[in-house]
Amino acid sequence: MTTDAESRESAPPTIGFRSVVLDTDDPPGLAEFYTRLLGWEITWTADDWVTISGGPGTRIAFQLALNYQPPTWPDDTIPQQLHIDFGVEDLPAAAAYAESIGARRVEGPDKSPDFIVFLDPSGHPFCLCR
Repeated sequence: MTTDAESRESAPPTIGFRSVVLDTDDPPGLAEFYTRLLGWEITWTADDWVTISGGPGTRIAFQLALNYQPPTWPDDTIPQQLHIDFGVEDLPAAAAYAESIGARRVEGPDKSPDFIVFLDPSGHPFCLCR
C-alpha cells in the first residue's frame, strides 16, 4: 500500500557535485596554498570568494568569513566540521611538499602508515592518503 507522502513524491532530479567551500579569513591566501598543493588553477575571484579547479567537476572554493575561528582538532573545542582526503602515490614526498608550502602536520588519535593529517594555513584539517 502506498502512503500519501509516497504518492506525492516525484522522481528525484539529477543532482551533481559542484564544489567544496571552505570558510577562511583569507580567501586569496588559502586558494594560493591549495593551487600549489594540488597543481590546480584559480578560475574565479571576487572580493569575498575565490574558486580553484583541477578540471571539469573538481572545484574548491574559499569564502570570506569574518571572525573566522579555525577548528581546534583533535581537541573538539571548535569541531573540524569537515576534512578533505587527497590521494597520493608517494606519501613521504607529498607530506614533505605540503609542509614546505605551509601545511602543519598534526598528530590525531588515529595513527596509520596509510595517511597523514595536516592543517592548512586557515586551520582546516586535511589528509594525504596512500
